[in-house]
Amino acid sequence: MADAQIPEKPALEGLEAKWDAAWTEQGTYLFDRARAAQAGRAGIFSVDTPPPTASGSLHIGHVFSYTHTDVKVRFERMRGKTVFYPMGWDDNGLPTERRVQNYYGVRCDPSLPYVADFTPPYEGGDNKSNRAADQVPVSRRNFIELCEKLTVEDEKHFEALWRDLGLSVDWTQTYRTISDDTMRTSQLAFLRNLERGEAYQAMAPTLWDIDFRSAIAQAELEDRDQPAAYHRVAFHKADGSGDVHIETTRPELLPACVALVAHPDDERYQPLFGSTVRTPLFDVEVPVLAHPLAQQDKGSGIAMICTFGDVTDIIWWRELDLPNRTVIGQDGRLIADAPDVIVTDAAKAAYAELAGKTVFSAKKRVVELLQESGELEGEPKPFTHAVKFFEKGDRPLEIVSTRQWYLRNGARDEVLRDRLIALGREVSWHPDFMRVRYENWTNGLTGDWLVSRQRFFGVPIPVWYALDENGERDYSRVLTPDAAALPVDPSTDVPAGYTEDQRGVAGGFEGENDIFDTWATSSLTPQLAGGWKRDPELWDLVAPFDVRPQGQDIIRTWLFSTMLRSALEDGRAPWTDAAISGFIVDPDRKKMSKSKGNVVTPADILAQHGSDAVRYWATSSRLGTDAAFDPQNPTQIKIGRRLAIKVLNAAKFVLSFPVPEGATVTHALDASMLTTLDGVVRDATKALEAYDHARALEVAESFFWTFCDDYLELVKERAYNQTDVGQASAALALRTALSTLLRLFAPVISFAAEESWSWFNEGSVHTAAWPEPLGIDGDPSVLRVVGEALIGIRRAKTEAKASQKTQVERVTIAGPEASVAVLRLAEGDLKAVGRIAEIDYAAADELSVSGIVLAPQEG
Repeated sequence: MADAQIPEKPALEGLEAKWDAAWTEQGTYLFDRARAAQAGRAGIFSVDTPPPTASGSLHIGHVFSYTHTDVKVRFERMRGKTVFYPMGWDDNGLPTERRVQNYYGVRCDPSLPYVADFTPPYEGGDNKSNRAADQVPVSRRNFIELCEKLTVEDEKHFEALWRDLGLSVDWTQTYRTISDDTMRTSQLAFLRNLERGEAYQAMAPTLWDIDFRSAIAQAELEDRDQPAAYHRVAFHKADGSGDVHIETTRPELLPACVALVAHPDDERYQPLFGSTVRTPLFDVEVPVLAHPLAQQDKGSGIAMICTFGDVTDIIWWRELDLPNRTVIGQDGRLIADAPDVIVTDAAKAAYAELAGKTVFSAKKRVVELLQESGELEGEPKPFTHAVKFFEKGDRPLEIVSTRQWYLRNGARDEVLRDRLIALGREVSWHPDFMRVRYENWTNGLTGDWLVSRQRFFGVPIPVWYALDENGERDYSRVLTPDAAALPVDPSTDVPAGYTEDQRGVAGGFEGENDIFDTWATSSLTPQLAGGWKRDPELWDLVAPFDVRPQGQDIIRTWLFSTMLRSALEDGRAPWTDAAISGFIVDPDRKKMSKSKGNVVTPADILAQHGSDAVRYWATSSRLGTDAAFDPQNPTQIKIGRRLAIKVLNAAKFVLSFPVPEGATVTHALDASMLTTLDGVVRDATKALEAYDHARALEVAESFFWTFCDDYLELVKERAYNQTDVGQASAALALRTALSTLLRLFAPVISFAAEESWSWFNEGSVHTAAWPEPLGIDGDPSVLRVVGEALIGIRRAKTEAKASQKTQVERVTIAGPEASVAVLRLAEGDLKAVGRIAEIDYAAADELSVSGIVLAPQEG
């Protein structure tokens, strides 16, 4: 026992730094591999921890969801499990590149040579107002070095905040999604996909971000409402019998028109099916076709198919077997060369006026040309509609035809899709309804997973291409490295059987310049953390993982993609459970996000209120439930701080009562309290087993306040009185309850619990055994009934305008016979706390206190 260490006035301030240092020094949260090997897989609790994006700052939503995981982890650790709780950093990808561009004022130009000791034009801030044209171009290697530098600094800040919050992570088990080990794992997994026929390359219409100059996958899309206008345009029937009017929002795509389409049941256009019309301005003959996706009630009921204006164009193009007439380049401007079907001088002249223009400028000029030619009917009709954006982009996506790498995901493979659905049903979802979101996404996929990106900071796709006698890529001869050679960078490394001087020459080779989509690496977090193909013993100990904790918004990306990779590689789900947190919303119930400008950074909140208070706030919300957060009035955080302080003070008070040698619980009130606490332990344990941390906290906290407000007050006189035969029973019950309560609270208010525990125990509360019911044979009604009587006595004194310390000569307590019998068992404690000389009892249907006679007041 270490009672001498109890401070005169316990406080929360400074506990985070004190105990983080102690936990680090003592290795409290280290994964004990030897113990794990001895226990086997059943004795291990492994977490597929979300690797936060290391580009910018953490926000309050991170604190919210990561605390949920930590509460569960701490519970399982105290239950005797060997915990594998790693942390990763998601370094690579578009967000990091954008942050580096803004932070240093640079942009990548792969054609430039490397500059040693390069100094960026400035350092710091987000500099979002800088235009790309003002950024200094640097080589790919220089750019990657700056990415590395900034992400390492960001990760240091992130780790400091996580430590401040009290995450019980094993900081020796960390990984970065851009390290050599990660590249090796990611490249190996892809090569195995390629070998099994699950990865393939194809030339296809691709959603393209013209700012990032990269392809975008379906999972990274979001719809944003944008202003637009319908333009009523005349197509001319080939037989000269008149015009067909369509209404389009993309007149600039007229040179890419390949057909008109209407619904097969639309009587207005059935006579035209099979005929042709000529396009306005460009005089190209195109067919009129039928397809059920055409909407009869939209515009004029007939639409032009262009390559490509939207995703429906892609479906029509593919299913109707139409030609591809690309006019928009990867820079978002109309390409220089007109499609070869534009042959008349007037048509060529019209296209020449559009070449090189942005989509916006080209649209404006086409409208002017249509007005001049008389082929635009009436004025454009403005409206607002949803447009596809890259979730991190600033401008609408275009659709361009590019050669990309894909991974089969079940969109076109019914067997694989059904297998993914079945694996999802093997996982226990918390809450269960989140499984439906996974199934809806899986069933709604329209294409395979596009995994290649035309960016710089990421994992290189590990292939080269043989060049033919003309120096052109032979896509049928993809060259791959041996697994032992990984990781490789095809832009600098040479494939087996070739030399560097054969790079880029006829008969030689060319390296792939694309990198993997960030999700193609993040989908392998179990493999990265668990040592797949790197540390087989560790992999067998931790995989499949026990839990994937994450936000609901990335079910479609991270959760689905991880499930897919595991299904393809191991034929199983990567975890047994999925714990899905809700969103943090502002006081107006709007989701907090950087784009909305309503994000709250957690550092100030933690500093102001303390980590235990913030942990309490997070734990108070169930999984899958959105939580409102008002930084101006954080009510739940204040309640949490009050609880943590009360725990410290209650512990100090309880420890002031010495427990005699050989003490046993003999008093009915003490036994009642401990029996009630047994019920709390059972309820809290059951809740935490089911990932219901909010319920576990609720039952523990409710009992704690009863313990402090009623039980402590009732027994403190007996516990003080060394001559009272019930003193030992009270002191032991108090100490026993304190030990149990600190362990119940340890997963939530981890610092206050550790501080209090250290005052009378060796070792950490976080490695102590989770409490079990004591099995004391007590009557729970004693504490409840005596507590009700105490409330009545306090109320009677208040109504008599007397202090609670006022002596009472006599009071009458009426109640049912059973209640009166219970009160007699604890009469001594009730008299002591109420300062009552005599208690009269009477029969009644309900418990009540009356006839209070106060002792005469001196003076």
